[in-house]
Amino acid sequence: MLFNKRGSLIGAVLAVTIGILVIHVNFVIFQGLFDAIVRDISDYRNGDVLVTDESSFIKKSDLSLVNWFERIPYVEAAAPRLSTTSEIDITKNGKRIEKTRIPIVGVDPFRDIMASTVHETISEGSYVFSRNSIVLGSNVAKDLGGAQVGDSVKVLVVDRWGQDQIKRFTVSGIANSPGGQGFDYTAVVHIDTLRDMMSRPGDTGSIMVKLNDPSKALEVKEFFLRSFPNDDFIAETIEESAEQQLAGFRSGIAMINMIGYFGMMSSAFAIVTIQMMLVNGKTKEIGIMRSIGAKRKDILIIFILQGMIIGA
Repeated sequence: MLFNKRGSLIGAVLAVTIGILVIHVNFVIFQGLFDAIVRDISDYRNGDVLVTDESSFIKKSDLSLVNWFERIPYVEAAAPRLSTTSEIDITKNGKRIEKTRIPIVGVDPFRDIMASTVHETISEGSYVFSRNSIVLGSNVAKDLGGAQVGDSVKVLVVDRWGQDQIKRFTVSGIANSPGGQGFDYTAVVHIDTLRDMMSRPGDTGSIMVKLNDPSKALEVKEFFLRSFPNDDFIAETIEESAEQQLAGFRSGIAMINMIGYFGMMSSAFAIVTIQMMLVNGKTKEIGIMRSIGAKRKDILIIFILQGMIIGA
């Protein structure tokens, strides 16, 4: 009987211990994944501070905004970007392959390499270097029949007037990022070329700002908004600008932790139940030992020995 009780108690305690361990392991693993996703979004897409406009396009000169940011000691670099969706087609081995609704991003190739690490994900060829070159994400290249560096592709975008604008580009590189958070599903061209195709000369979609001290993001954001009170700018830190991408991940972490807590509570109730059974059993044992003439000292010694065995 003693060993049965001991086994039940040890099993319940182990269940609680495993529940606590699972919660901590989940926290460490998912927090690590969460931090990695935030880092990749910051490095590839949004920077530490992302500036957009309520009207979807920034009308103010991107050069003046970039120069303004780069005067701040905390700012390492800033770069303009413009994005839209496109249709890309290519002719491979005499067969025409066409893919629609492909995101396309216009970058300043000289400033973008300082503000982001997208150029480091180029697995073949080189980053955008001229107005007629294009970088394809690895998945885009795969969808286009295995497009390679040097291939010619035709890109169609709809301009601000609703007219189709078509331009031919030469593939200069293929982007392939670890974890797929980069531009694997995107095409990248020169920002001035995309402006011309969209009939938006001088317009910018966003300014991504890279800081040498990311902890100063909120301070830089608030300073920027105070400096341009009459404009319709929106400035966001990485946590704010990536909220939509991270919302589902946070929900998954919360659900897994809730399951772990539920399991731990169930095990805790099992321990309480077993201990109540032990108390009831002790009461019965005391009555039996009393009936055969055992003294209080003898009963106490027996229970101490039982406790030592269970504890061992």
